[in-house]
Amino acid sequence: MTISAVLFDVDGVLLDSAAAHRRVWNSWSLARGLDPEKVWQLTFGRRPEDTVKDAAAHLDPAAERQVLDELLAQERDGILPVDGAVDLLEALSGRSWAIVTSGDRAFVEARFAAVGLPLPAVRVYGSDVEHAKPAPECFALAASRLGVATSACVVVEDAPAGITAAVAAGCTVIGLTTTHPEESLRQAHMCAASLAEVRNLLTTKGLLVRP
Repeated sequence: MTISAVLFDVDGVLLDSAAAHRRVWNSWSLARGLDPEKVWQLTFGRRPEDTVKDAAAHLDPAAERQVLDELLAQERDGILPVDGAVDLLEALSGRSWAIVTSGDRAFVEARFAAVGLPLPAVRVYGSDVEHAKPAPECFALAASRLGVATSACVVVEDAPAGITAAVAAGCTVIGLTTTHPEESLRQAHMCAASLAEVRNLLTTKGLLVRP
């Protein structure tokens, strides 16, 4: 297996945002008379507007996305890097990597700048594709922009929808157990409990990063 690039999801992988997103979705759900727990289960790895379509088909997804973005903006100072994110991205300096997220471009880039995480040259957001995760389009687009085959990419994902997308794209997938237990990530080719472990996997398996 020859690996040329690493593709990272953002929320739950590089940014510790689960608690903030939970508060946002709870607030939104209660305001619209929906069951917060049921809605929360629909959110992982997906664009907010796609969650709205499934949770409340009678609402306008675009309008609700604006509301959700405003709620999330109020949480921005509570979103920090996942442990090990800075060290791992520093180890990738000069190498080929990208972020592939269902999140918002402006919000993600502002948080990366605020917490000192470097942004790669290639960044794929939910708005960049017609069919977001769990469809494979986002990972195929990132690989194309990097000029490599999807089979030459390792994806680091924490959500089942993202893992489904990455596997369908033909990537090798590391499931990071920051938001879901390992049994929920069984589609991944391997699992890791931390970004330090991800770095070790990339190193010891000769995938990309060297000590």
